[in-house]
Amino acid sequence: MNRHRRTNRMSHDTRVVLPTPSHGARALGHVSMLALVGAVGLTSLAGCVRRTMTITTDPPNALVFVNDQEVGRSTVATDFLWYGDYDVIVRKEGYETLKTNWPIKPPWYQIMPLDFFFEVLWPGQLHDQRAHHFTLVAQQIPSEEELVERAGQLRDRALEAGK
Repeated sequence: MNRHRRTNRMSHDTRVVLPTPSHGARALGHVSMLALVGAVGLTSLAGCVRRTMTITTDPPNALVFVNDQEVGRSTVATDFLWYGDYDVIVRKEGYETLKTNWPIKPPWYQIMPLDFFFEVLWPGQLHDQRAHHFTLVAQQIPSEEELVERAGQLRDRALEAGK
């Protein structure tokens, strides 16, 4: 009798039925997906700047740290992300530890606003390679007399500081 009357009651088994897309809508979806994949592919081919620093030492095979991170033994090459000052530490047994600063200035194509073009829109890849050579000084081993004299000076300073 009230077969055509709708009720507003919701059951626990509520289902949402979506309309089936037409053939044209499905084709449009495929074209959109193809366009999205193409855009992502082209973006991955777009500009990129790779930055590499290479450190050589005399003597070779010294342990190299850049900004407190061990990067390997010389000759060593590692990628870097930004231009600026880098703290470099070079160590080798029998040589004085070298602690220094290496400022790396950006090339002309990495200065604003050109950097956006070369980082994002340039159709190829640029490779900025920087190299620096560090020379270590042989460690000076003090004589026994020098050690005794320095120990006495240190003792005297400690006694004066305690007064």
